[in-house]
Amino acid sequence: MKKSSFMEGTIIATIAIIVVKIMGMLYVIPFYAMIGSGSTLYAYAYNIYSIFLDISTAGLPIAISKIINEYNTLGKIEAKQRAYKIGKQILGIASISIFAILFIFAPQIGKLLLGNLTGGTTYDEVALAIRTVSFSILIVPFLSISKGYLQGHNIIGVSSTSQVIEQVVRITIILIGSLLAIKVFKIPITYAVCIALSGAFFGALVSFIYVKVKIHKHKKELVSNEEVNTDISNKDIRKKIINYASAFIIISVIVNLYNFCDMVVILRTLNYIGLSASDTEFIVSSITTWCPKISTIISSIATGMTISLIPTIVNAFTLKDFHKVNQKLNQALQMIILVSIPMSIGIALLSKPVWNIFYGPSNDYAPMILSIVALSTFLGNLFTITTSTLQSLNKYKLVYKSAILGLFTNICLDVLIILLFNQIGFPVCLGASIASMIGYSISSMYALKSLKKEHGLEYQNTLKLSKSLFLPLISMIAVVMLFKIIIPVNYGSRLSCIIYTVIISIIGASIYLFMNYKNGNLEKVLGQELFQKFFKKLKRS
Repeated sequence: MKKSSFMEGTIIATIAIIVVKIMGMLYVIPFYAMIGSGSTLYAYAYNIYSIFLDISTAGLPIAISKIINEYNTLGKIEAKQRAYKIGKQILGIASISIFAILFIFAPQIGKLLLGNLTGGTTYDEVALAIRTVSFSILIVPFLSISKGYLQGHNIIGVSSTSQVIEQVVRITIILIGSLLAIKVFKIPITYAVCIALSGAFFGALVSFIYVKVKIHKHKKELVSNEEVNTDISNKDIRKKIINYASAFIIISVIVNLYNFCDMVVILRTLNYIGLSASDTEFIVSSITTWCPKISTIISSIATGMTISLIPTIVNAFTLKDFHKVNQKLNQALQMIILVSIPMSIGIALLSKPVWNIFYGPSNDYAPMILSIVALSTFLGNLFTITTSTLQSLNKYKLVYKSAILGLFTNICLDVLIILLFNQIGFPVCLGASIASMIGYSISSMYALKSLKKEHGLEYQNTLKLSKSLFLPLISMIAVVMLFKIIIPVNYGSRLSCIIYTVIISIIGASIYLFMNYKNGNLEKVLGQELFQKFFKKLKRS
C-alpha cells in the first residue's frame, strides 16, 4: 500500500471526501422530495446519533493514528501493534455501552429535545428513529479505528476509498428503501425514515469488510515480528490512548453540541416568541441538517486536510521540529482560506437557486438560512484546523479552553441574538448561525494566539495571502452579481436553477482562479513542485 506525503495525502483525502460529500448532497434531492414532512424527524435522529457516534469514533481512531505515527517515528514497531489491539478492546466496551444508552433512553432523549413543542413530531417517533440508527454504533467505530490505523502509517488511499464505498451503500439503501417503503408498500413516513437511517449501519459494514481485507492482504508491510518493547507496557499504552482519545472526544462532542444546542435552544426560543410549530421545526432542521448538507463540500476541505495534517504535525512535534509544525499549520490555514472563502461566498450569493435545486421552492426563510450557514462553515473549517493542531501538539488544556469558550459564547448568544432580532424586526432565523460564527471565531483566535505565545508560531504568510485575496474576491462577487442581473432564471424550475447556478459558478470561479494564478497565490499554497506537476498534466491533456 502506497504511503502519501502531506500534500498528496491531503489531496487524496480531500478528493475522496468531496466525492462522498457531493454524493451526500445529491441524494437529498430525491430523498427530501420523498419523505417531505419526515425530513424533520430524520434531522432530529441524525443529530443525536452524530453526538454519540463522535463519542465512540472521534477519539480512539485519531488517537490510534497519532500513536501509530509516534511509535513508527521512534522505531517502536511492535508497540504500535499492541496499541492497535488494545484500542480495539477499549472501543468494543465503549460501543456496546453507547448503543445501550441510545436504545434504552431514546424516549427520554426525545422528550429532552422537543420540550413542550406540540403539533409537530412526537416523542415516540423520535425514540423509534434514534433506536434504529443506534445499531450503527456497533460497527462504525471499528471501521473508524481501522482507518485510523492505516492513516497512522500515512496510508490515505485505502481509507479514502472506503469512505466512497460506505457512502454508495448508504445512499443506495436510503433511496431504494425509502422508494419501496413509500411508493410500493405505502407504509407511514416514520418507518420510511427509519429504513433510511438503517443505511448508516449497512454502509459501514460493507466498508469495514473492505478495510479489513486490505489490512489482511498487506499484513507483512504493517506488522513486525520484532521482539516486544519491554520499555512500553500495556498499561502505558492504555493510558496514552485514553489521554489522547479524551481530548478528541471532548472536542468532537463540543463541535456536535453546537448543533444540538442550536436545536434545543432555537426550538424553545422560537416557540417562546410565538412562531408556529411547522415554521419552528423547518428553521431548526434547515440550520442543523439540510443547509449543512449543502455546505458539506466546504467543510470537506478541512476534514481532508485534518486526515493528513495530524500525522504530519505529530511526526514534526515528536522530533521537536517546530519550524515544520509552523510551516504545515500555515499551509493548512492558507488552503482553507484560499478555497473555503470563495465557496462560502458563492453559495451565499446563489442561495435561492441552490436551495431550490436540492429541496424545491420553499418559504423565505430557506435562502437566508443557507446564506449564513455557508458563511459560518468557513469559520467552522478554521476551528477544525486549529483544534486539530492543538491536539497533535498535546495542548489539551488549550483545546478545552478554546472550544468551551466558543461553545459558551454560542449558547449565550443564541437566545440573545434571536430575541434581539425579533425586537428590531430582523429575520430571527439568522440568529443561531450568527452566534455560531462568533463562537467559532473566538475559539480559533484564542487557539492561534496561544500557539504563537507558547511556541513562537507566526502567521505572516497567511495574513499576506489573506490580503492578496481581497481583489480576486471582490472581482468574483462583482461578476457574480452582474451575471445574476443579466441571466434570467425561473425559480420554480429545478432545471432552470441548475443551468443558472452552473453558468454563474463557472464564471465566478474562473475569474477567482485566474487572478490567483496571476498573482502567484496558487503556487504559494500548493507548493512549486505540486503546482508544476499539475499544470504539466493539464497541458498534456
